[in-house]
Order: sequence, then structure tokens, then C-alpha cells
Amino acid sequence: MNTHSDPHASGEPVRFDTKIAVLLREDLEPWQRLNVTAFLVSGLGGRLPEVIGEPYEDADGVPYLPMFRQPVLVFQGAKETLTAAHAKTLSRALPRAVFTSDLFATGNDRDNRAAVRAVPTAELDLVGLAVYGPRNAVDKVLKGARMHP
Repeated sequence: MNTHSDPHASGEPVRFDTKIAVLLREDLEPWQRLNVTAFLVSGLGGRLPEVIGEPYEDADGVPYLPMFRQPVLVFQGAKETLTAAHAKTLSRALPRAVFTSDLFATGNDRDNRAAVRAVPTAELDLVGLAVYGPRNAVDKVLKGARMHP
């Protein structure tokens, strides 16, 4: 569980001891980057309720869905950077989501899962990886990656 101060109560900035990060392969088209990022973070939110904040409401009382309670940092790197990052997430047992190049040819969740299931771990053609965990562990996973422009 994270310990952070409430900025409304103390005026202090919120600092998290965890990190949500997405690593994208640098050769993706702009539409692919957006699509992959959206799919990857949905995996984290679906399995890790602690990353989701409280629902929103505007001044007129119209409700909105809750979102992540902390920023999502987006990085990019070469294919080799993704492969190395994936291996590190596995060795550290960090929560992760993957997006492989095969998923660009599928059109639904069932086919997506079948496409990933058909390929051995070491042979996955990764184009995106989302990871959540302690800040220092995620930083080590992302070694060699750079912030997305």
C-alpha cells in the first residue's frame, strides 16, 4: 500500500512509492502507440484495484469514472530494450501486461489471448509492455529506455 499525503489536506505534492510505466517499441506508428498504450494500461487497472483512484464529479454533480491515482509514464526503446525489460519483469515477478505484434491482426479479446498463448515467452514479438511496482524495481526494468517524446 502506498503512503502519500493528501495534497488537499496538507498542500504538499503527492509522492508515490510505486510507478506505472508503459514501454513502447520505438518503431511503432503514432496510431499504434496510442492503441497499444490504451490496451496495456487497461490490463493494470483491471487486476490492480489499488492503482485506481476515486470517481470524479463535476461542479454540477455529473459523475465520471475513476482513473489511475498516479501518473502513467510512457517510455520507448528498441526491440532489444523491450525484450530485456520483459525478462526483468518476469524475474522480479512484477505485475505486467504485454502487447505483441500479432495483436495488430486480431479483432477481439479471445483472439488476442490465443495469439499470445501460441508463442513461447522467449519468442514473443513485443511491441509494448506495461509494468507496475515499487519505483526502484520499475526503474531497473526500464534501464536503457527513454521517455516517449
